[in-house]
Amino acid sequence: MSPESTGQNEHYLTVYRRGFRTWRGNRPFWAGLFTILGGLPIAYFPYANMHLGNMTIAMSTTAGAGSLIIGILLITLGFTMWFHHIVRVFAGVAAILLALISIPVANIGGFIVGFLFSLLGGALSIAWAPADAKGAPASEGHRAQMGRGEAPQGPEHPKEFPETAEAPRKPMLFKAATAEADGGRHRAG
Repeated sequence: MSPESTGQNEHYLTVYRRGFRTWRGNRPFWAGLFTILGGLPIAYFPYANMHLGNMTIAMSTTAGAGSLIIGILLITLGFTMWFHHIVRVFAGVAAILLALISIPVANIGGFIVGFLFSLLGGALSIAWAPADAKGAPASEGHRAQMGRGEAPQGPEHPKEFPETAEAPRKPMLFKAATAEADGGRHRAG
């Protein structure tokens, strides 16, 4: 082994940082973080007490329970974006809807701060796309083709089941009838 080999004598913080960077790159990390940060003020402000000298101002309202539920749901959606990124679009749409609902229910959306963070987190979650094996976003090729005015191309490999002259494709009208005739199963099973 050469003294220049990597990984053997690295500091443990460097190893953890690289692991966290890899974990963060495989999911909508910033979307989840902004959604969690948006849920905190929405859930906190209705139960907070501000002290101005000897005077205490209580922010508790009749909508305190609704604010708490909206805030906890936003925090849960933020963690969902991190740990179950396959449902990122649902979590993003739900975060945007809860942020909008928080305006009339939760003290103007946690004094606008929680509303803006939740809205930004939901939008980032919807817009996030997983990277392909090379590390580039999956839809980058289609964006480049659309920017040049070209139509997006299909997969690079040919069709798996090409049509032949002996077996033309059936019209969509008869698809339901064939599915009912064989009990909804395909031919192999």
